[in-house]
Amino acid sequence: MAFDKDAIIASLKEASITDLNDLVKGIEDEFGVSAAAPVAAAGAAGGDAAAKDSFDVELTESGDAKVKAIKAVREITGLGLKDAKGLVDNVPSVIKEGVSEDEANDIKEKLEAVGGTVTLK
Repeated sequence: MAFDKDAIIASLKEASITDLNDLVKGIEDEFGVSAAAPVAAAGAAGGDAAAKDSFDVELTESGDAKVKAIKAVREITGLGLKDAKGLVDNVPSVIKEGVSEDEANDIKEKLEAVGGTVTLK
């Protein structure tokens, strides 16, 4: 028996909503699938594709000018000298969490200007 897609589509066009509902339930039972699963997967994919609105700024390398990097970290975070030095010495370290894209890019520019390498997450 050949599969006649056009005949099936024509039959579906003539079917009532109740008949289509019964068809979906029958397909779910016969093949062990759920008609809701593809919709849920599409919704999850759409959420992941949305633009990210908060970023973590991570210093991955401090560069050769550690003193300048420490000063930049102090300026960005408001931390004391010891804490800022700890972040620069123990790379990779998160400098700031949950910032906007503009602020993250501004911080990245400041740290790269003093020789650091920055990753936005």
